[in-house]
Amino acid sequence: MTDHLLRLHGDVLAAMRRGPRNFAGLALALAEDEEPTDTEQSGFRDRIAGAGPGDGLTALWHRTLTGWDLAERADWSAAPPRTDERRADAYDRLGFDSGLRKALDHAVPVFKEPGPTIISTTPTSWYSRETAAVRSFYWTAYERLLRQKNWSDAAVAGLDEASHAVVERLADPTRPDAYGARGLVVGYVQSGKTANFTGVTAKAIDAGYRLVIVLGGTLNLLRGQTQRRLDMELIGRENILRGADPDDPEALIGVDYQDDEDWPEKFVSHRGRPSALGAFDIERLTTRDDDYKSLATGIRALEFDKQVRTQPLYAPDNLHRAAARVMVVKKNKSVLSKLIKDLKKIGGPLLSEIPTLIIDDESDQASVNTTDPKKWEEGKVTRTAINGQISQLLGLLPRAQYVGYTATPFANVFVDPGDGDDIFPRDFLISLPRPTGYMGVQDFHDLDRTDGSAVGSAERAHVRGIHDDAHGDRLSEALDAFVLTGALKLYRAAHGVPESHFRHHTMLVHESVRMAEHTALALRISSIWHQAAYTGQEGHARLAALFASDFQRFADDGLPTPASYEELKPHVSRARQLINSGGTPVLVVNGDTERDYAQPDLDFDRTPHVWKILVGGTKLSRGFTVEGLTVTYYRRRTQQADTLMQMGRWFGFRPGYRDLVRLYIGREEPAGRNRTVDLYEAFEAICRDEETFRAQLARYATLIDGKPQVTPAQIPPLVSQHLSWLKPSSRNKMFNAELVEIRSPGEWVEPTAYPTAPPELRHNTEVWRPVLDLLGPENVTLGHGAGFEAQIGTLDHETLIRILCDLRWSSPSNFSPHLESLLAAHEHGEGIDDWLVILPRQRSSRRVEATVLGSRPLSLAHRRRRRGDVFGAIGEPKHREAALRIARGDAGAGDGTGTSLVGERRGVVVLYPVVEDEPPRISAAGAIDPAHLVMAFGLVAPRSSTGPQESLVRFRAKDSTREDLAIIERGTDGP
Repeated sequence: MTDHLLRLHGDVLAAMRRGPRNFAGLALALAEDEEPTDTEQSGFRDRIAGAGPGDGLTALWHRTLTGWDLAERADWSAAPPRTDERRADAYDRLGFDSGLRKALDHAVPVFKEPGPTIISTTPTSWYSRETAAVRSFYWTAYERLLRQKNWSDAAVAGLDEASHAVVERLADPTRPDAYGARGLVVGYVQSGKTANFTGVTAKAIDAGYRLVIVLGGTLNLLRGQTQRRLDMELIGRENILRGADPDDPEALIGVDYQDDEDWPEKFVSHRGRPSALGAFDIERLTTRDDDYKSLATGIRALEFDKQVRTQPLYAPDNLHRAAARVMVVKKNKSVLSKLIKDLKKIGGPLLSEIPTLIIDDESDQASVNTTDPKKWEEGKVTRTAINGQISQLLGLLPRAQYVGYTATPFANVFVDPGDGDDIFPRDFLISLPRPTGYMGVQDFHDLDRTDGSAVGSAERAHVRGIHDDAHGDRLSEALDAFVLTGALKLYRAAHGVPESHFRHHTMLVHESVRMAEHTALALRISSIWHQAAYTGQEGHARLAALFASDFQRFADDGLPTPASYEELKPHVSRARQLINSGGTPVLVVNGDTERDYAQPDLDFDRTPHVWKILVGGTKLSRGFTVEGLTVTYYRRRTQQADTLMQMGRWFGFRPGYRDLVRLYIGREEPAGRNRTVDLYEAFEAICRDEETFRAQLARYATLIDGKPQVTPAQIPPLVSQHLSWLKPSSRNKMFNAELVEIRSPGEWVEPTAYPTAPPELRHNTEVWRPVLDLLGPENVTLGHGAGFEAQIGTLDHETLIRILCDLRWSSPSNFSPHLESLLAAHEHGEGIDDWLVILPRQRSSRRVEATVLGSRPLSLAHRRRRRGDVFGAIGEPKHREAALRIARGDAGAGDGTGTSLVGERRGVVVLYPVVEDEPPRISAAGAIDPAHLVMAFGLVAPRSSTGPQESLVRFRAKDSTREDLAIIERGTDGP
């Protein structure tokens, strides 16, 4: 039965390419005589209000409204995206009444999650939404496939917006003068970056790019993974078959994917040969099993048929009729040499006409030039092999656009921006949002918690140490957890959770990069496995105890979980059988050659079920997706943040089993030279570095007078380092840039790198001691609601500057950029008169108070250092909120005292006398030794401290084209 209303609404919305228009008028114009138009909005409202799951009309409006909500630029609305105001503008233009608006808002809430953050200097006028809609053959097919894979409308719309943001910053493929843009897209580890560059490739090919080169990792394992993904989701059945009859077995001889269980059903279909449907074909120059060897038909492979021979290929009449070529190649010197050699045979005239897109997956690996500039010859750059070959490709293809993808961008943004032949993202840098359903840092680290409560603790739910006092090494427990979670997955599959979520079930053990140690570890795991007695009473008793003490406690209430181990017990046997299939539960994944990784049991694409314990090193820690990863046992150390971050294979999407994920990770292990390393806290440190980087990008993405505050060339100083020994990247990738100043008016600034030596702690306490005498003897109540008690006082800006300059730090760079801004405000007489000092007082009966250096009693705050010399969160949310409100001048009616303390040019300092010992060492007289006290603080500079049109950052960066700029060095004793 025809759904006339759905068909009519589909026709009407298809006519709204430029945005919402009056719905009733279009409906009358487009309705056919025999179908009801239902111009009354009540019928539409009732349909939406009463619609059940799977209703096509609701789905259509969900896609449409979400797309309008997310559009970064909308000619029809001045309201920002992802806001109620944008949605209201859409309803106004549609002419919908309040009843229909209410029904649609209930069915399709406004999607308010953050979008991509964009730093760009590139004009985007050539690629409008209307232009994209006119030519969208491959994007439409990709979008259709994603919906078939049950992607939500919001997820599809978000990918559409993010991939559009990349493509519009490439050069117009039809422009007469050649220009090659350079950009970088930053995602999260295992967060779907491939989905984004697949969408970018689809849109770019639709727009006119006719050669796509994807640099897909350094191993065939990774390259083949990327090739299959593009073949399955973009290139499609018809282009793979190249006209062969899919029902003729002889015609299919030699066609790859015949042994792939997903072929052909899960490969996108274009419903006919694209060239026969008025579009254009895609020719593959590489296959799933074959990397680039040579142009299969010689020079002809890159000769494009021109409809108008007198015009260049990039002329629209030629470009949009020509087939596209796609290749996925390894970042391998031999492979890239063959490609460069073949391109040189073709010659410059033809190559100069080909709009090309080069996508560099994991662009911080192998692609970055790591030679020392100090050793370059005069006027000549010395390049590492892969970097030099990428540079040659860009030189041979003047219309090539380079887009790097990475989750660890530090090495990329430290590239010399003055090297015009390198891959520095001079034109744009785009930070992708954290995807819905992604399990990342917030799911494993309690970044901003100051209490020890177990409620809602990510660490308590998912993180376990690798040692405990009772049992020592917890590897045996980790294996038990792996069996138990496998059984829980089987239980959930039997109780309605889609079985596809549990196709693979894996455990990763990563202790070393040494192959000999991998072999020994695999033998040890096998020995533990065969002695575990999983079929006997002892094994079941152990699993039952672990289930009750751990997995039952932290189970997701929304997922089926047995009430007792007895319900789960039947599935334990099946889980053990799956893990032990082939006679061993363990796969070793390492080696020096490609054949070391050609393991059928490790092929997640071709193998129906991979239920194994993977033991390996570096090759499992970048780019390669460990499907179904549920339990990780990790103790590998490194001193580079980006390397460590890439090892975080436990980040990713875990549908149906995120509550079962467990991370066993090293805590406080010896690292030599009387130092210990806490791997968990090291991960937390680099996660903070990454989040700080993203937050900074978001702040500076806001335009001032229509111009960006920073360009991509000015991004390097935004890279932070929370842990002194853990560098953002390896030394040979960090030859440029240091942040000089960062202005944070109206923002909470909380330094955390305080010294540990008693003399330095005493010094800092003595520096702050005079301020304590400025605090009033009576407590005041600040904040909203019940608020909190505090002692308060004021001091002038000059006095605070003297204090801050006299403090000592374990890592001066942690605070010096903020101090630089305060110094500049002081030197230039900008916007700060004085500072309100707040010292919070505890009300609890368990509060601890002490005097220091003869002061009045102070409430002591207990905090612990989370990473070496660096504390975790120090300030409490209610204190931060009050400080922000007062410094911003919006304390509000509910905070009478706070309102009276507001000053137009007044900042706020919150002091925290912090003790690390518990209980603190307080004398019988109620005093604490200043050598055992950390005088920590947070501050908020007033908004008056910087003009409304002034940039928030000042810095100097090393740039080979700007020799007049210098790096500012900081001493170790102070800023």
